[in-house]
Amino acid sequence: MEATSHVYCNVIRARSNTLVAVCDAELLGRGFRDKESGVIIEVKESFYKGRKVKLEESINLMRSASIINMVGAKVVEKAVECGIVDPVAVLVIGGVPHAQVVKM
Repeated sequence: MEATSHVYCNVIRARSNTLVAVCDAELLGRGFRDKESGVIIEVKESFYKGRKVKLEESINLMRSASIINMVGAKVVEKAVECGIVDPVAVLVIGGVPHAQVVKM
């Protein structure tokens, strides 16, 4: 994985919570369906498109978030590597890794 990989990162603040939605840049606007389960994920611009940032910056933003939603091999792999998400919590939908984290 390149150190200069970029992702879209949307930071949404509501009351005392901070939600960070992150996706690999090339996935923005696409949809994926798992053939076996029928589960669908849509990487909608209205939710994921925030600033385009370096992968490392998105990790820093995720560390300060109370809720995280991430889609894509680059961002999910890096989040697992950094201990933000447990690998057993990663779903693969249509070949694309997806994970959600809620900090209580």
